[in-house]
Amino acid sequence: MRVAVKQVRAGSGAGPRALLRVAAVLGLAMGAASAQAADIDGAQLSAWWGIPFAGMLLSIAIMPLAIPNIWHHHFGKIAAGWALAFLLPFAAVFGFGAASGAVVHALLAEYIPFIALLTALFTAAGGIYVRGNLHGSPLTNMKIMGVGAVLASLMGTTGASMLLIRPLIRANDNRKHVAHVVVFFIFIVSNAGGSLTPLGDPPLFLGFLKGVDFFWTATTIFPETLFLVGSLLGIFYVIDSWFYKKEGVLPMDPTPDDEKFGLDGMINFLPLLAVVALVLMSGTWKPGIAFNILGTEVELQQIVRDVLLVVVVFLSLKITPAGVREKNQFSWAPMQEVAKLFIGIFLTMIPVLAMLRAGEAGAFAAVARAVTGPDGQPLPWAYFWFSGALSSFLDNAPTYLVFFNLAGGDPAVLMTTLSATLAAISAGSVFMGANTYIGNAPNFMVKAIAEDRGIRMPSFFGYMLWSGAVLLPLFVVMTFIWFR
Repeated sequence: MRVAVKQVRAGSGAGPRALLRVAAVLGLAMGAASAQAADIDGAQLSAWWGIPFAGMLLSIAIMPLAIPNIWHHHFGKIAAGWALAFLLPFAAVFGFGAASGAVVHALLAEYIPFIALLTALFTAAGGIYVRGNLHGSPLTNMKIMGVGAVLASLMGTTGASMLLIRPLIRANDNRKHVAHVVVFFIFIVSNAGGSLTPLGDPPLFLGFLKGVDFFWTATTIFPETLFLVGSLLGIFYVIDSWFYKKEGVLPMDPTPDDEKFGLDGMINFLPLLAVVALVLMSGTWKPGIAFNILGTEVELQQIVRDVLLVVVVFLSLKITPAGVREKNQFSWAPMQEVAKLFIGIFLTMIPVLAMLRAGEAGAFAAVARAVTGPDGQPLPWAYFWFSGALSSFLDNAPTYLVFFNLAGGDPAVLMTTLSATLAAISAGSVFMGANTYIGNAPNFMVKAIAEDRGIRMPSFFGYMLWSGAVLLPLFVVMTFIWFR
């Protein structure tokens, strides 16, 4: 494999702009910001190239129910099979170079940064144990989610989710029905809460890098966010109160009451700060050196960041006091499941994103036409629903970019004349990431952690029944109020 090294001009991202990038990457923007197939012309692809991606999604949705034993023992092999179902025919038609370039791009620009950051956050957060019994009453659960919604726009949906999901699960470990609590946690903390700043969710971070003002989303879609988060908290309180009154609590609470409330393993805040420092370094240090590997440009600071994130993982494991992870019921199983499934997702969605980026020239030209009115002006309601629908199944960061460019791609125009359109794209990409387990990276991680704790979470389609019944009516109301 030939690796080319070249000098690149230092960017102007130092200072406040670079500082704002830090927490954005904690919301998983680090990998998603580069989520594009390596120079694949989507206009040359037919819709049939999307079959492996559809197969990957259907496998995640159906196999855990239809053949659970096979799925739980071989899901990694199944994901690899669907990836090969795309890569082998693609190599045969377009050549080994194009296929290998696409794989290298997916690995270096998307998957490795994604997994490195997620593993570092997962490991450090797993070494912090919240002592004491919070007692998961409807009001307590609602307060935890409310705090998480605020934190999500400050430290990213991933950071807030990893910080609060374990205490929430322990608070409800004496309840018979807990799955709905986790579902609403995904709705609120892992998605809707991250909609106010570029720090919260990868799509907004990409908009910021494209020139959208940092405070634009907060000042523009704050009413929509307040409506959605407030409505979800209210609906959750009603549902959880019904379950709580119906079932009560178990006679024995697994969490002892004699523990004083506090934190064990606080030393792991140092690895968390190290993650922040590494991301800050990768945004401010511009040595001007880049490696071109089969068409994918990787800058030196990105390599240093990812290598040191791996070091952070081992550092966290080393400095965590004995017994803390055991009390936290820490397990690598959720991380392994995410790592194996998302490599299949990242690879199989390459042609789908390429076809979407081709616009009118691609197999999904109907999407480009559907978001434009007879007068040639963009339709905010269509942008909201189409960007949201695709963000439910594709990585919501590149999906945001696709529709950002379909709307003209000029941030000055989109923030003023077409502000309703940009608001629709932003809201759709962030809010509707909650529609499925794979719509946003923290969704699947939270699900995996809950299942590792013995919570029987809804299936892929079962979760969509929840999102369809709870979220879609709220999105319809939002359409009539803000996106007409």
